[in-house]
Amino acid sequence: SSSKGSTAPLPSSNSMVSTRKSKPQWRCPAQQLESEGHTPSQTQDPCLDWDNAVHQKAPGVLALQHLHHSSWGSTVGFLEATEKLLKDHSAPLATINSQKLAQITSDLDFQENPTKSAVLSVMKNHSAVEEIPNQAGQSCRGAAAGLQRGAPSPVPGWGQQQQWAAGVISTSWRSWHHLARLRSALREARHRHLENFYSRAKHLAANWNRIRTSRRTIIHIPSLGYSQHVREHIPDLAVQQNLQLGRLCDILDANVDVIYICPLALSEELLQYYNKLLGLQAAVRSGNPQDMADLQDRFKILTPEAINSFPEHHMCLATVLKYSPRTMQRLQVLLQGRDAYMVGGVAHLDDLAVADQLQVPLLGSEPAVAQLYSTKSGSKRIFASAGVPTPPGEGDIHSREQLLRALSRLVLDNPEVQRWLFKVDGERGGDGTAFCEVTSHLECHPWIQREQQGHGPEVWSESQARELALVKISQELPGLLAQHVQPVNEKRFPTWEKFLQTFLTQGGVIEAFPPAGSVTNLTVDLLIEPTGEVTLLSSGDQLHAEGPLRSSGTTIPQRSVDPEVLQALCLKVGEACKSKGVLGYFSVDFVAFSHPQTREQQVWATDLDLCYSDQLALSQLLVYLTDGNLDCGSSILQAPLGARESKSQVQQEGTKPPAPSSPWCAVASSQLRHSSLSGIPYNLLLHICKARGVGFDLQEKQGTVFVLYEDQKRHSLGMVTIGEDLQGVLLTFARNLFIIHQEISAPNMQGETNFKMAIRDIEAILGVTAENKLRLEEEQPWQADALKE
Repeated sequence: SSSKGSTAPLPSSNSMVSTRKSKPQWRCPAQQLESEGHTPSQTQDPCLDWDNAVHQKAPGVLALQHLHHSSWGSTVGFLEATEKLLKDHSAPLATINSQKLAQITSDLDFQENPTKSAVLSVMKNHSAVEEIPNQAGQSCRGAAAGLQRGAPSPVPGWGQQQQWAAGVISTSWRSWHHLARLRSALREARHRHLENFYSRAKHLAANWNRIRTSRRTIIHIPSLGYSQHVREHIPDLAVQQNLQLGRLCDILDANVDVIYICPLALSEELLQYYNKLLGLQAAVRSGNPQDMADLQDRFKILTPEAINSFPEHHMCLATVLKYSPRTMQRLQVLLQGRDAYMVGGVAHLDDLAVADQLQVPLLGSEPAVAQLYSTKSGSKRIFASAGVPTPPGEGDIHSREQLLRALSRLVLDNPEVQRWLFKVDGERGGDGTAFCEVTSHLECHPWIQREQQGHGPEVWSESQARELALVKISQELPGLLAQHVQPVNEKRFPTWEKFLQTFLTQGGVIEAFPPAGSVTNLTVDLLIEPTGEVTLLSSGDQLHAEGPLRSSGTTIPQRSVDPEVLQALCLKVGEACKSKGVLGYFSVDFVAFSHPQTREQQVWATDLDLCYSDQLALSQLLVYLTDGNLDCGSSILQAPLGARESKSQVQQEGTKPPAPSSPWCAVASSQLRHSSLSGIPYNLLLHICKARGVGFDLQEKQGTVFVLYEDQKRHSLGMVTIGEDLQGVLLTFARNLFIIHQEISAPNMQGETNFKMAIRDIEAILGVTAENKLRLEEEQPWQADALKE
């Protein structure tokens, strides 16, 4: 990036990393994290018996790999070649001095197999293997080498077979050597990317106050850099990475240009849709549709050319961009001479590679930090560090015994909790969640209740009866869980055993579901700026169109928790995140409910996502369309009054109000799905919606806007409905879903959809009873139809 004024220019990739051969190995901050989730360091260099050395999963070999990871490829090659050498000459088993092994392999060039002197130097019992012929590297080829020198073959045709085998061995050896070099180059590149990431982050922090108020370009890459295992189970990965087109609305700031990296090839029709949508800015401010502007010079939507090159690899968007040289070259041209920074999604190592090639800072956490604290167990550690209330539970569970022991204790200590949740550490959304009503299926529960009442609280905690109760619970749990656990994603986890296998492989947490009839989930989006300031950006109460444990949208802003209480909790979490090295955008999930005995509101922190959220992208669109301000400190969305309200107020008061504004709200969802949408083009869908009164009123700054993701399958879309009254906005949202479903579905083909469940969830939120439905049928038939459907 260019420098302005007296600010030092941002160093380039080449100037940042000097030759490192003469200095000690650098350790990135992620390697210095507290021991949670990391391999413990070894205090002594291990020696290996040869029969263990050839088995790379042996504990001694794993310890050796941890200590000498930088030359591990060469080390494995040396061990394999030495093994062949010893076997060919019937040499006795050897004990390896791994310290000498590491010294040799760090600089050895394997154009030839190891020589006798190299082999002997790493053997602790070298005297026992000294009879190996002098040129070990040549002799280890055995009979095949003799054939090449013209020695007779003992069996006709045998010589040709041995020559073929020798060629295969030689080719395999060269391939291994090439692979080892590639691995070494990859380690070196990632090391360089990480060094430059921290160097540019430091530069961004030093200049942030200037950059955020001056002309700048933001590169948005909504990449889902989850682990390969998780990405493989995300249906329509490209579509899921394109749910955040609301990021384009950063151009609301006149100083900002946006480059949005899109994981799909958008048609000209769809590009024109977003050009018109973003052109509403001037018309919204004036209330005159004729004032729509052309802002194509303020934003660019770029699709990497490699999006279809790796169809079976489930690559995240950052990786696809990395392997798209034409798009990377265009980005470099667009960014030339500009202040710029990159905003990613779920962090991945290739985010660092892309940022390094573009020579721009990344407003986000180091991938190792993000991955560590975005897990369910990692978020519990953050919440504990922040000192915020959390559900009873236990994290970092990796074995059946640990799970049964922890769940038995939790069930015994929290008798008021009926439902217990099991959350897989690395999974997204509700896909890795299962639940069970444990207490209601526990046969020994009545006996435990009698024992607890008979002993009293103080005596019970130390009694033998409590220990017996733990034994009884743990004996019942295996069968109970196998029969009654319900995974949220039943297609992926049809049985408890299938779920448990993933749970124990990745690790996970057990967590209490609130012991209350009415529970509200809410999400708050925050930003840790490069200077360390923690800012609240958005908040919303969750909608659940696919069950209570999977969010499908939100009502913005949240109305379920006292804003001051929520802000205090969020700032504590933000400070804890900052102390762990977290930077950039993240979101916190809470659950609110009334305590069954005291009736006081309880607020638990339940989840942490260290990435830019779908809710934040929709909030950006909401603020853009209303020309408003979302104040999370007071949970108020303020927007200028519409033309009708302004005129009415002027007539009543006789004067023009100085700064008319009104608290507004919205219902927003990025997860609306309907298989029948594929049968109708977007332009026809929008035309039908307009004819049925589904649209956005520029003068009143309220109504509905759609977020369209792609125009190939067209199974899903986003929708934002804006208004002044929450109940009215919820009913309008439900009406819109009903109209669309009615227009695109044939009577005998309803399609696969979550529209109906979304309408039922809104019905539950509003508490619409049968009596109210009858009244609605008389007064507003469309609302009653929507609720019935």
